[in-house]
Amino acid sequence: MPSLADADDATLARALIDKNAAAPRVTWARFSPLVRRILRRSLGPQHDVEDIVQDVFLCLFERVHTLRDPVAFKAFVIAITVRTARYEIRRARVRRWVGLSRTADLPDLRVVAADTTSQHALIHFYQVLGRINERDRTAFVLRFIEGMEAAEVAAALEVSVPTARRCFTRAWERVTFFAQRDPFLVDYLGKLEVTSPEETP
Repeated sequence: MPSLADADDATLARALIDKNAAAPRVTWARFSPLVRRILRRSLGPQHDVEDIVQDVFLCLFERVHTLRDPVAFKAFVIAITVRTARYEIRRARVRRWVGLSRTADLPDLRVVAADTTSQHALIHFYQVLGRINERDRTAFVLRFIEGMEAAEVAAALEVSVPTARRCFTRAWERVTFFAQRDPFLVDYLGKLEVTSPEETP
């Protein structure tokens, strides 16, 4: 019998639903890099995402029995990650509004890049994203940083494809508006190799 680690997503999902003892460990190994990457890119470097990654998997293990189509297991994981990220974005904003952080900007920013220009670009980039509502911000990250197709973004946000397009288009317009006025952001967005929403499928 093939190892569960080598099984496809649907088989892994069924094993998790059936409470196979090995399934949680395999699920973590397979999807934690994706979950961690989406959270880091959605929330920015001011967040230590490790606890949030664990929250995502706790929710996943508790709710996997609601998965109707095991083939869509990866999309299910992404949707839970996105909901968690949006919750964290809202919570961070509330904390700033009520004064639980020292500044309305990115507090206690921990940037590991050695290049000072890149550090400034990253700070400016997440300051812009902080001005965008959490759904549009998440749509931007999924489409232009994660490189997902419009249909995948829609599935992750649990909205229609036209709604997803409107979300990431609004975010694109907001980010590019500020990028055109900020040399740090022009350089940073160039590195992301994002494309205009009109060019997306």
